[in-house]
Formats: sequence, C-alpha cells, structure tokens
Amino acid sequence: MNDPDSSSVINGKPQTLLGKISELFSGEPRNQEQLIDLLTAAENRGLIDSDILSIILGAIPLSTRQVHEIMIPRSQMAYVSTADDIKDVLNVVIESAHSRFPVVGEYGEQVQGILLAKDLLAKLSEDNITSGINIKSFLRQPTFVPESMRLLSLLREFKANRHHMAIVIDEYGNTAGLVTIEDVLEQIVGDIEDEHDVEDEALIKATKGDDYIVKALTPIDEFNEHFNTAFCEDDFDTIGGIVMHHFGHLPARGESIKISSMRFRVLNADHRCIRLLQVTPTSKLICNQQVM
Repeated sequence: MNDPDSSSVINGKPQTLLGKISELFSGEPRNQEQLIDLLTAAENRGLIDSDILSIILGAIPLSTRQVHEIMIPRSQMAYVSTADDIKDVLNVVIESAHSRFPVVGEYGEQVQGILLAKDLLAKLSEDNITSGINIKSFLRQPTFVPESMRLLSLLREFKANRHHMAIVIDEYGNTAGLVTIEDVLEQIVGDIEDEHDVEDEALIKATKGDDYIVKALTPIDEFNEHFNTAFCEDDFDTIGGIVMHHFGHLPARGESIKISSMRFRVLNADHRCIRLLQVTPTSKLICNQQVM
C-alpha cells in the first residue's frame, strides 16, 4: 500500500496526496490544461455556448503563437512595384481581389509602402485616365513586425494603429512575408470566408501554375480521381486525415509536407482541424504509392 504522505511531482513541485485532493476540490484551474478542461465541462453542462467555447479556445494560444506561424510567405504575396505601369497594377488588383498591396521598389528591394485599392480606384474614377499616375503618390506608411512577435501583441498593434496589414521582417531586416488582421482573427473564430474563397460546393479548385486549392474534407476517392493518385481509403475518409497523419500533429497555417508525389501546404487550420490545403504535384508522373 502506498504511504498517504508520499508525494509526486507536478509542474516541478512535490505534491502530497492531501494536496492533490485539495486541488481537485478547489475549483480553480492551476494551468492551461485544467482551464480548458473546466471550460469544456461548463460547455457540456450548458453554462456556455459551444461557439463561445470555440472562440475562447481559439484565443488562448494567441499569447504563445508567433507571427511566422500564420504569415503569408513573401513568395506567395500579391504585390506591385513602383516601376509597374498602372495597367499592370490594375491587373494585379483585379486578379487577386485583395484590398491592400505591399509596394516594393523599382528593383524589388524592401517594401516601400502599402497601396489601398480604394485609393487607386477613386483616383481613376475621378480622372478617368489610366496613364500618368504615379503609384508612389498613393503609398501609405507600412507597419513592420518581426517574425517572432506574439499574435496577441500583433492584435494589439493592429487595434492601436488601426492597421489591417503588417509586413513581416526576418532577423536581417528583409521582408519575410505579410500578415493581416483577418489572419489573426481566423485563429480565434476559424475560417472567415468571403466571396473570393473557394465556393462551398467546390472541393478542388485550380489556381495559377500547378497549384490547387483543396478543402481538407475532400473525400479520398474524389482526390484520387482528380489527381490520378492512389491514396489508401482504409484508414481515413478525407485527404485532410491523411495529411494530419503524416504530420503527426495538428499543423499550423503555413506548414508543408510532401506525401508521395504531392506537396501539401496548410492554408487554413484552427485548434481542432485542417480546413484548407494548397496541393502541388511534385512531378508530371504521378506515383501510385499508397499511404502506409
């Protein structure tokens, strides 16, 4: 029989049996795990709404997660240059359907400012011209944040300065990517869909080049049929299940992995599941290697 006075170690501190019992009935969470358990129990008893619980659980990690985990990498940024012709700028605005664009210098150096589509369109409407417009005259001061910045601090920054976009810089001061207030809010409330997102009925959508936007809930048989792959359907129902299995953890936005002949990059995920994937065939010849 164990000695009642024997102790165990919790969070680096010894705790007696009496201490365990006292903590059990104290009703006060001592760590984040206990807090989540308490909130989940409250939701199960109908004390808080499930949507409210989801928002709370989404907000908790903001104090520890960093900007680089959710940013859009520079290679995938939609941006314009001060050297671009106005018609080229308009093409980028129309094709991307974004409202804000980083503007780089003539030789592709660091971001010089932010262009708001509404500023440009208002000028075009006023003058009814598509030439002789200097993009530099529309630039707004950019906000720069480090990759290591906590998401909670970034949200405070957005709120204080009333900005919706920030340019992310690496340790050398170079542009690493960008992050928007929507990216942060999606970590709390989940995917915020708009008219430019993948349609509800479209599970797989081709984009530029060899890339595809694929919903994680796409059935494996439909994925196999579309990409001529042969992923096994025995253990998982969706392509998101296979991707998470290979990661070995719930991946964050921006993480990528190569499975068979396909590269998967997580475009959207919350604290519970993967939602959206970018899929790129890594070769013209699609292998029939199965998931083990």
